[in-house]
Amino acid sequence: MLSAGNRTWSGLATLAVLVLVAGCGPKGSDKPKTDSTAAAPASGTTGANGTVAAAPAAPARVTTTAGFSTPESVLWDAQQNVWFVSNINGNPSAKDGNGFISRLSANGSIDSLHFIQAGKMGAILNAPKGLTITGDTLWVADIDAVRAFDRHSGKALGSVELGRRAHFLNDIVAGSDGTLYTTDTGIEFDAKGGTSHPGPDQIFAIKDRKPTVAASGPWLEGPNGITWDAAANHFVVVAFLGNHILGWTPGNPKVDTLGTGPGQMDGVEAWQGGLLVTSWTDSTVFAVKGGQNSKGVGGVPSPADIGLDPVRGLLAVPIFTENRVEFWSLK
Repeated sequence: MLSAGNRTWSGLATLAVLVLVAGCGPKGSDKPKTDSTAAAPASGTTGANGTVAAAPAAPARVTTTAGFSTPESVLWDAQQNVWFVSNINGNPSAKDGNGFISRLSANGSIDSLHFIQAGKMGAILNAPKGLTITGDTLWVADIDAVRAFDRHSGKALGSVELGRRAHFLNDIVAGSDGTLYTTDTGIEFDAKGGTSHPGPDQIFAIKDRKPTVAASGPWLEGPNGITWDAAANHFVVVAFLGNHILGWTPGNPKVDTLGTGPGQMDGVEAWQGGLLVTSWTDSTVFAVKGGQNSKGVGGVPSPADIGLDPVRGLLAVPIFTENRVEFWSLK
């Protein structure tokens, strides 16, 4: 989700917005601007006989929605035909009580900027990140707790507190049996924005609202994104502090390396027999299939935890440091 090591916000121009965002959240209208951008058509290739063969369709950016406050994760709710966006709105490690969740219409326009807001309807949100849904419950990873909300009304349904066992809960996903799995990247931010990596790097399982450690160790390399790949019958975990993409099954000591990436990987989604992965290192969403990487979407600085509508082939990319979400057609 964020840079590790000894970097600071002040030392990273691309993260400067984090210093300002707490006092510069959107005000007034709940309807930030949505811009549509037409993509240039892909060019074809000319064969020996002079005929032109159509090139494979490249991903095309179809719209951009602005006005968020450090958007970290986007989730598609197919039942309601809406998107949810988590907004950290400040220091990613601070228990400042000002996080919120936005709800967008199917086309990406803002339906409710503060659909769930800390301090309203019993909501507790500090620095919300990963999102997932089980039944009628929207689950949110929030530093050292997992929050539950009614996906329809936004009403708070309680929290699972992990306390000092967790440093930086990041992404979250539900397994096939409804058990929740949330990554702990093991990093911390101090009051001045300096980062450290005290660890441990781990994955928590939450069943019947009771958390246990499902995996732990440096081999996780600062685990960030996690998703369930039903076709492969395992979870996929991507590293922010390393470059490995892992296939992981709870309780199985063997971990498969599915591929490697450029580093600082954040979001991951299963798509058409392969994977879509974001990388802060080269500002891309790249595709992984059969152990091979190919560039999908480029020019997306600080791409965080992506959302995917697989029916329409529509990818939502939160641009963490620039307070917007871009929507790309993969078809």
